Amino acid sequence: MAGLELDREIPAALAVVERHEKIAYDYDLQKKGTISDETADKADPVHEGLEFPTEEQLVTLRRVSDTIPWTAYMIAVVELAERFSYYGSSAVFVNFIQQPLPPNSTTGAGGLNGQSGALGRGQQMSTGLTTFYQFWSYITPIAGAYVADTYWGRYKTICVSVAIAMLGHVIMIISAVPGVIGGNASVGLFILSLIITGMGAGGFKSNISPLVAEQYRRTKMFIAVTKTGERVIVDPSLTTSRIYMYFYLFINIGALIGQIGMVYAEKLVGYWLAYTLPTVVFLLSPLVLWYGHGKYHTSPPTGSVLATAVRVWRYAMRGRWSWNPIKTIRNLTADDFWESAKPTRVVGEKPAWMRFDDNWVEELRRGFKACSVFLWFPIYWLSYNQLNNNLTSQAATMSTHGLPNDILSNLDPFALIIFIPLCDLVFYPALIRWRINFRPLQKIAWGFYSGAAAMVWAAVVQHYIYKTNPCGYHAGTCVDNNGNPLVSPLNVWIQSGSYVLIAFSEIFASITGLEYAFTKAPRNMRSLVMSMFLFTNAIAAAIGEAFVSLSTDPLLVWNYGSVAVICGVSGIIFWILVRKLNSQEDKLNNMAEGRFD
Repeated sequence: MAGLELDREIPAALAVVERHEKIAYDYDLQKKGTISDETADKADPVHEGLEFPTEEQLVTLRRVSDTIPWTAYMIAVVELAERFSYYGSSAVFVNFIQQPLPPNSTTGAGGLNGQSGALGRGQQMSTGLTTFYQFWSYITPIAGAYVADTYWGRYKTICVSVAIAMLGHVIMIISAVPGVIGGNASVGLFILSLIITGMGAGGFKSNISPLVAEQYRRTKMFIAVTKTGERVIVDPSLTTSRIYMYFYLFINIGALIGQIGMVYAEKLVGYWLAYTLPTVVFLLSPLVLWYGHGKYHTSPPTGSVLATAVRVWRYAMRGRWSWNPIKTIRNLTADDFWESAKPTRVVGEKPAWMRFDDNWVEELRRGFKACSVFLWFPIYWLSYNQLNNNLTSQAATMSTHGLPNDILSNLDPFALIIFIPLCDLVFYPALIRWRINFRPLQKIAWGFYSGAAAMVWAAVVQHYIYKTNPCGYHAGTCVDNNGNPLVSPLNVWIQSGSYVLIAFSEIFASITGLEYAFTKAPRNMRSLVMSMFLFTNAIAAAIGEAFVSLSTDPLLVWNYGSVAVICGVSGIIFWILVRKLNSQEDKLNNMAEGRFD
């Protein structure tokens, strides 16, 4: 019996010693400023006094989310103002580029019954420039993430990015003022504004998303008792999911107000006002950032983590290459791929750059798995991006009954504002009560299916536009003898199905993608992994450039139909490949935090 007692006590004692050593190590790093207070177990009291669930309770008890910190809502307000400026201005890009300046107009306003425009460069240039703007805005987050994780930290990088974006908005206003609008100078200034604004938006997006979720500090599941006396598990992953749902809600409130307001400003006053108002609202971002300085929970930069991650990856690849490509792929995707890169597995003297523990390598493995999931997102974004250009152009070929053709795109954020609270308060809690675990990768797969369904709807609508338009398959350029557009008698509101289905796809795929990027990234690489997720938008924009040749009559049915097939088939293949990873969700979320010096 004494031997058995020792067998139990020695591991326990070793565990206590190991924990105290880690506390001392973390405290030392805190004083040096290498890691933040939330990284050190002892310095961070958020888990003190909590009861943690047993294996049996993990299976039997219902899971709930925790309260969202008020600082997360402040950051969401910053995002609301920035998205108001981004979407408010971009809502009028299609008409600004595609349609000509109306007769006798110096502002581009078309009036209640006219068509607003400015540059008159056609649908293909319109689709090309808006796609470029999206590509640029979602490739720059990589640079913003690197600067934040390595040098400045997220807060400072966000502030600098806001200043850059503000400069871009000012140049955009100049491109639309009377006397400049419509000419070659207007084209040049507008393209310059897209480049500068995209730089600011990119640096902002890669850092604001991790910052909002970092306001919630608990990382371990714990037991709580509800008002009715029920014992439940408070799951941090559910809390993170809720934070991103309401963060996305704020995004779409800003987008909805900005887009509707600017569309009418464009139509009734002119483009100079449609670009000025978003800039004025954007001024709210630096004010809220300044007010929250010192109140936000932030993580300091930790040096060149990316370089170390690449070294670890290269180290793990040693001895796994073969002239047989099939064998090489199997070796590089084997379950034990990362084991040889763990410091405890190194034989002999460790490399000088190996200043981390085994758990950090596990976190890195998890981050790479997340990035492998993101590889599928460009296909999803390909369907989503149709509402930013082609669906707006489609609306211009239908009977709008006085509505601006670019007002219909606001059905997407409007639907999101309705359905996000319903999912949070009704749909997702109902699934939990019924013991249905709707995990993130399942949500993403359903996002693909919803996006494909939206494109099927758009293809059917386009088919009937061609059947009912006076010019048949040339609906986009159909005009009478006086140059006035001739449109299909179909009511523009039949587009609603596409926008509602896209909204559901965003709830399942886009919001969950933000959550997945945050929860699966190493703590000191969150901005970088988030930028990888955002970068999938840029890849989708590049792929979208290949579809520009289909973005014209009489090929638009093929455009929507091919995107629908690609998105739907990709969703099926995606789910087949990630089913195993989906079953490991709890294990990945509750992984011990690694140590990085």
